[in-house]
Amino acid sequence: MAGFKTHISVSGMIGIGYGAAGLLLWEMQPATCVLAGGLCCVSGMLPDLDSDSGIPLRESLSLGAAVVPMMMIERFSHLGLSVESMVLAGAAVYLLIRFGFGKFLKKYTVHRGMFHSIPAAMIAGLIAFLICDCYEMTPRLYKAAAVTVGFMSHLILDELWSIECYRGRMRFKSSFGTALKIYSPKDFWANLSTYAKLVLLTYIAMNDPRWMSNMNHHLEAAHTHMPVATQPAPELQPSPYWR
Repeated sequence: MAGFKTHISVSGMIGIGYGAAGLLLWEMQPATCVLAGGLCCVSGMLPDLDSDSGIPLRESLSLGAAVVPMMMIERFSHLGLSVESMVLAGAAVYLLIRFGFGKFLKKYTVHRGMFHSIPAAMIAGLIAFLICDCYEMTPRLYKAAAVTVGFMSHLILDELWSIECYRGRMRFKSSFGTALKIYSPKDFWANLSTYAKLVLLTYIAMNDPRWMSNMNHHLEAAHTHMPVATQPAPELQPSPYWR
């Protein structure tokens, strides 16, 4: 199978192309294109999170723990959290990813299991969609698709590495078909768990914009009917003497 350097190099080049396409073809904001390209690059390591140890697991968990809380700031803001609450929520997400998620992966995943599959790539994209909350749908979909593209680049590369030429003849290694698959023929419960997560996350993603919009309306209504004594003081205008 392809090594870590090969995976990150290929997904990095694809990420550069993906970001450039967003800037030139879809007229995205430059910062959005850079972020999406970076997500595509990093997502090229995600399928190897099912390995018990090694560079992909360590680097992905460290980077995810640092980046995900920052990407969730806008969602925290939509939920009406104060700055202090955002800091605490971000710290909780960091600890959950950095220490809890790694232990979960080591206990419940096997290498080249359903983590190396097309449904897993779709799940990664849906999770990115829910993390990358923003008012405009197009940039949100663009960033979520970047994660799926990077994830798929890893799976396709693993399958290509399972094909070799020997004495002028093409032959397939035993690992062929274990990456770019839609189900695991040897693990019914892994298949059931994967597709259950896919259905659940699809349902949440489809309804998330409406739920967040309703929540914002409730927060605005609560703020409007807040007692005068508890409402924020009006912004003071600068004195004309200081102009």
